[in-house]
Amino acid sequence: MVSGTVTVKEVTLGEGMPKICVPLVSGTLAELEKEAGALRALAPDVVEWRSDFFAEVEDITAVIAALERIQAILPDLPLIFTFRSAREGGEKEISTDYYIQLNKAAAQSGLVDIIDVELFNEENTVRDLIAAAHASGVFVILSNHDFQGTPSEEEIVSRLCRAQELGGDLPKIAVMPGSPGDVLTLLAATNRMQEQYADRPIITMSMAGEGVISRLAGEIFGSALTFGAAHKPSAPGQVAVTELRSVLELLHRSL
Repeated sequence: MVSGTVTVKEVTLGEGMPKICVPLVSGTLAELEKEAGALRALAPDVVEWRSDFFAEVEDITAVIAALERIQAILPDLPLIFTFRSAREGGEKEISTDYYIQLNKAAAQSGLVDIIDVELFNEENTVRDLIAAAHASGVFVILSNHDFQGTPSEEEIVSRLCRAQELGGDLPKIAVMPGSPGDVLTLLAATNRMQEQYADRPIITMSMAGEGVISRLAGEIFGSALTFGAAHKPSAPGQVAVTELRSVLELLHRSL
């Protein structure tokens, strides 16, 4: 089965080398501006703002002001807006009502290209946020992060299929390995999803040191986006951008 592609600004996900996304993880606006400026030199394909790291995330006016600054500094790069909940490895917890309000404000601001919505919210919350994003011409990563372990291949495929059925443009799953066998499970599930079910790009990774191979081998197994670190990783196992790019290019040339 050939998956579709998603093109954001000048970047097409789902063809060729996996695209490199770098997260912004600063706590204040001044630090965020500095971090975004430093990112320009690394030339990632995509930027993600992890707003759960931002001290003023519970003030929508401050969030929009921060998005304006990021957009001014990195105007050409696709921008993902993410609030990662504490239960999925993020920095803090907010109410469901505020989570909806925050993501809708970001999607409707005209300042972001993609929002990340967590799959394990209530179904009506997920559908509402996807509809709001799509109405504003914004794509949705529908994500799940399992820090407790690696589900079965069957369950990983099931979660990715569910994200696709609900209308997520980019189904995503990140899992925590307890053994090299768990990494193989994630890669096998990615390959199976890509070959049998996916009609759009998918994003998968096995976290921590053991899972690093999954961040490098996306082009072979079927993951369209990989996350690299600029200075501070936003998840365990992220590789520095320059090293990540050289390995991705090496693998790409071999295919």
